Amino acid sequence: MVRVLLVGEHSAVAESMLYSLLRQGYEAKSADTGREALEMYRDVDLVLLDLDLPDIDGLEVCRTMRAAGSTPIISFAGRDTESDRVHALQAGSDDCVVKSCGPREVVARIEAVMRRTQATTPSSKDISLRTLHINGRTREVRLDGRVVNVTAKEFELLYVLASNPESVVSRKELMAKVWECDWMESSRTLDTHVSSLRSKLGASKWIITVRGVGYRIGSG
Repeated sequence: MVRVLLVGEHSAVAESMLYSLLRQGYEAKSADTGREALEMYRDVDLVLLDLDLPDIDGLEVCRTMRAAGSTPIISFAGRDTESDRVHALQAGSDDCVVKSCGPREVVARIEAVMRRTQATTPSSKDISLRTLHINGRTREVRLDGRVVNVTAKEFELLYVLASNPESVVSRKELMAKVWECDWMESSRTLDTHVSSLRSKLGASKWIITVRGVGYRIGSG
């Protein structure tokens, strides 16, 4: 049974989400504040984190959780904007959805995140492309000798692209390999993760957009 912590101020929406999770067979509990969440999250398998908390900035809570371990985090943003999604991913979230997201989609995203975090990497080979080094066993990314902190999905996205240095990888193939789905409406998730990954890799062009097709790895 997957243990889920729902973090956010008590509301009818939060109650409905908690009830839906329990009905779907999850072991779910809630925390109303960031401080409570930081005391409770170590005993769960996944965190649903509202970024608008009454005591601590939600992004800071996310960073603290991520710095302490690899517990999967799905964040809820108040606005459906690329900026909010990118900030959540950069803080360490594994996924980010708008608060109005319905229970069925939330459950689907939980299942997808858990599949990805529990799955083993198909290949554990190391990849080196000039100053970019990807360790397939430890899932560590280094650029110019410094460690780049990436989420599980960002690592998988980069790994797939770097594994095909001479090829353009289509959007559909990336969605299938990294997110295990081909939902057309979820392609925005791919764009958000590419944007976040580009930001973490710096100004150099490591991920190249091939318009109308997909992406390919660059040369920095």
